[in-house]
Amino acid sequence: MAAPDLRAELDSLLLQLFQDLEELEAKRAALNARVEEGWLSLSKARYSMGAKSVGPLQYASLMEPQVCVYTSEAQDGLQRFWLVRASAQTPEEVGPREAALRRRKGLTRTPEPESFPALRDPLNWFGILVPHSLRQAQASFREGLQLAADMATLQIRIDWGRSQLRGLQEKLKQLEPESA
Repeated sequence: MAAPDLRAELDSLLLQLFQDLEELEAKRAALNARVEEGWLSLSKARYSMGAKSVGPLQYASLMEPQVCVYTSEAQDGLQRFWLVRASAQTPEEVGPREAALRRRKGLTRTPEPESFPALRDPLNWFGILVPHSLRQAQASFREGLQLAADMATLQIRIDWGRSQLRGLQEKLKQLEPESA
């Protein structure tokens, strides 16, 4: 590869890296704003409901995750992170629970417990009629989770870009002494 072509590729990679860094900084600022907004809404809810009404004593004894983080590898070899609500069933969970045929009429049997219980909204731990500020806090923290997944994907792309940039700089250094 000629030095001018290598320099052009280096310039385009550097521009892409700067764009990714700007996007990462914007997402960090948005994440900080969402987390700050969430804590502020949570403190408003504690004020309106009482300090002892919103706290660890109201947590369920058995907690289940509301979202799951998945990763995949893109065509260029970079990992991508995304969030999926836990209530969305995966293809393995959808379908018949038994492999054999069932008898429609006849013997009645006790229903077996649901192996995938419906997820309950954690806001119900604090009562049925919760303040709007508690719902706002939950929404802010959910948005923050999405931003965190986007930031992780972006950080991997930035690390990959930096390693590509170093490799191109090394190639350029090797070509320059030969041409001089």
